[in-house]
Order: sequence, then structure tokens, then C-alpha cells
Amino acid sequence: MEFTVNHQALAYLIAAVLFILGLKGLTHPSTARRGNVYAMFGMLLAIAATLLGRDVQSYGFIIAGIAGGAVIGIIVALRIQMTAMPQLVAALHSFVGLAAVLVGIGTFLHKQEAGLLNAVLMGEISAGVVIGAITFTGSIIAFGKLQGLLSGAPVKFAGQHLLNAVLALATIALAVHFAMSGSLLALILMTLLALTLGITLIIPIGGADMPVIISMLNSYSGWAAAATGFTLHNDLLIIVGALVGCSGAILSFIMCKAMNRSIINVVFGGFGSDSGTGDNAGAQAAEKGVKSAAIEDAVYWMEDANRVIIVPGYGMAVAQAQHSLKELMELLEARGVEVKFAIHPVAGRMPGHMNVLLAEADIPYDRVLEMDEINPEFPSTDVVLVVGANDVVNPAAKEDKSSPIYGMPILEAGRARQVYFLKRSMRPGYSGVDNLLFYQDNTSLVFGDAKDTIDGMNSALKGSGH
Repeated sequence: MEFTVNHQALAYLIAAVLFILGLKGLTHPSTARRGNVYAMFGMLLAIAATLLGRDVQSYGFIIAGIAGGAVIGIIVALRIQMTAMPQLVAALHSFVGLAAVLVGIGTFLHKQEAGLLNAVLMGEISAGVVIGAITFTGSIIAFGKLQGLLSGAPVKFAGQHLLNAVLALATIALAVHFAMSGSLLALILMTLLALTLGITLIIPIGGADMPVIISMLNSYSGWAAAATGFTLHNDLLIIVGALVGCSGAILSFIMCKAMNRSIINVVFGGFGSDSGTGDNAGAQAAEKGVKSAAIEDAVYWMEDANRVIIVPGYGMAVAQAQHSLKELMELLEARGVEVKFAIHPVAGRMPGHMNVLLAEADIPYDRVLEMDEINPEFPSTDVVLVVGANDVVNPAAKEDKSSPIYGMPILEAGRARQVYFLKRSMRPGYSGVDNLLFYQDNTSLVFGDAKDTIDGMNSALKGSGH
């Protein structure tokens, strides 16, 4: 049977429904696996329908591209560590942006040669190229910051907002000129300015805001894909791009709300700094009036507790301590201790980072609670174990009006009877803000690698006679 345009449209419609079901599934950890399966089948159907379409004249380069991409994707998927997932996401966003730029330029050159250019098409090309170029270089900068190739501190300089405004206005002016004239020079200049704007927009943003930036770049990549869909007259690409663009924008809004900040403040604020050295952590703690504790002290409190709440952060991801935490949970529950995990919306380096890590360790979903659910339980909790988190439990967000994080909703860990903080050093969090929780009477710091410390706690619990 011949594969017609109607067949392709039907396949695209089914694929779009599968993508929507996939997004719905990703709204909760218990359905996320099923959501991924829906999305995978949707993408498989979309690719197959596109390849069977009348516009495809030759399969040689297409097959080579698919094979090469599949090999690279499989290798990356098998080797990537969860700690590197945020920068992988940023890198993948950059690919979408670059693809939008290349498709736009390629379409222009092809249509120009065929004499098929018009103002509407050139307007679509302008939108795709500009958004794609900003997404490409912005994602590269985000990747560099997350990977440690660039400083996580905001790079600020005098007149940066004015520079960004001038670049944006010049880019828009060139885009309009290109759409009206079809000038190759305007296209080249527009692309270069948009690439530069992507760098200057993201480079001033500090590491503390990276989860929001990852989400925002995800939204950009969706709009770039949607614009490319208009250029190629591909309905499914328009639908998928709009889904990604809208969901990324909504997620960015939710995360900004969780930080009590506007998206404008995140993009143009730029706070945060690199932390200092971590030598002689115990001596630094004593000098600052911070109490340090041994593993045995924490174990003594936890095994006699009624409720323990564990607050995971990026330090848990770096130490890959999630599996050790699962064992700690089981050992405590065997002693009749209620154990829960508290997740802040911006914990980690990307949206949902901590949820993914805990799910990887098969920690039950009903033990993992979001900030609004868990905060009322802290006052009746015996022990809070903070594993590599920092800014998300910092009371400065509520008490210090001069703090850059003031107003950000936090996990109210300090209201528990006792808090044990697992840290490698006295370094502040990614925002560069000192944590006031360190100095509370009910807080003690346990210094060392998070996984080694938790393994030590597990050994102590196993050897306990309780």
C-alpha cells in the first residue's frame, strides 16, 4: 500500500498524542517510566512517517546520520554518570539550537537557488535561526559552567545589560531586514549577533540559578524546533516544539516561584560565586563556632529517633551516595524509625535531579516528599540528615534581608530537634552564601565524603546491639 500524505498526517497525529501522554507521565516519578515509553514510541513513529514521506528522495545520508547518531547516543547513555546528567541535557539543547540554525540557512540557500523565497518563509527562517543561535551558544556556556570548564560564578561587567539590549535590538532589526530583503549578508550578521547574545545572556548567570537556566534553555530549544517546523512545513515538528517550549517555560516559572524570584531577575540578576578552599575543615568549623560531630554521634541520635528526614543535595550526587542512603533507610526502618526524604524544587543542577537519583536507588516514591508537603513535619522530627545540600536549607533566605537568597522558600530543617550536616568542607553552597544553619545550637557538621560517611553509619548500625 502506498504511503500517502493522509497516512503521514494520521501517523503524526498519533505521535503527537503519544508525546502528550509522555509529558503527562513525566509529572510523577511513579509514571515517569511509562511516560518515557510513550514518548519513545511517538518519536519512532514520527521518524518512520517522515522517512516514508514523498519529500524524501534519497536515504543514503539519512541512514548514515541515524546510524552515527545511534552509536554516539548509545555510548553516551552507557557511560554517562548521573552527576553529569545536567551538562548532558545542556549539550543536547545546544544540538537542537544548532540544528535550527543549519536548517534555516540551508533552507534559505536552497529556496534562493530555486527562486521560491517569500517574506513569510524568510520570517520563519529568521525566527528559527535567531532562537536556535541563542539556544546553541547559551547551552554551550551552561555546559561549560556545569562541567567546571568555566567558572560557576557570574561573570559581570559594566554595561552588560546595555550590551545585551543593543545586541537584541540589532538582531531583531537584522531579522526584519532579512525577512524583507532576503539579504545573505543580513542573515550572516543576524546569526553572528544571535550567537553572541546567547553567550552574553548566560555568562553572567551564577551556578545557583543553573536549574532554572537549564529549564529555560529547554524552552528555547522547543521554540527553535517549532520555528523550524514552520520553515519545513512539518506539522509534527511545530506541535512538538510548542509542547517543549510551553512545558519548559511553565517549569521555569514554577522553579522561579520556588526561589521567590522572577525569571527577569534570574536572567539579569547573576548572583553566586566560587567557593573558597576546603582545607582543614574541622579547624575552620571550630574557628567559626560551628560544632562538628563524629559518625557515632549521628548514629546514636538516629537509631533512637521516631522520625528521621533526609535532605539530599548535589553533594549526594557527586558522592553517588543514593544507594548507601537506601541501605541507611532500611536499617533505620528495621529499628522502627520512620524515614522520609525531603526534596526542594531547585535541589541539584537540573529540575528533578534528586528525584531521579533516589528513584535510581529504588527508594519508594511515597518516602519522597516535596517541600510544601514535608515542611510542616520538621518541628516533630527528631533528626534531619542533610546530605550535600546547602542553599535549600539556609535560614538566611528567611532571616537575612541582605542575603542574595532572601525570600526563597526553603526546607525548614533547622526546626527539627537535631540536624546533622554531611559536608566535605566549610565551603558555602553554589550561590556562595554562608549557611546560617551551621551556627544553630541544634546543628552539627560531620565532615567527609558523603558516601563514606553514610557507609560508616550503616556499619555502625549493623554493629549496634539495638
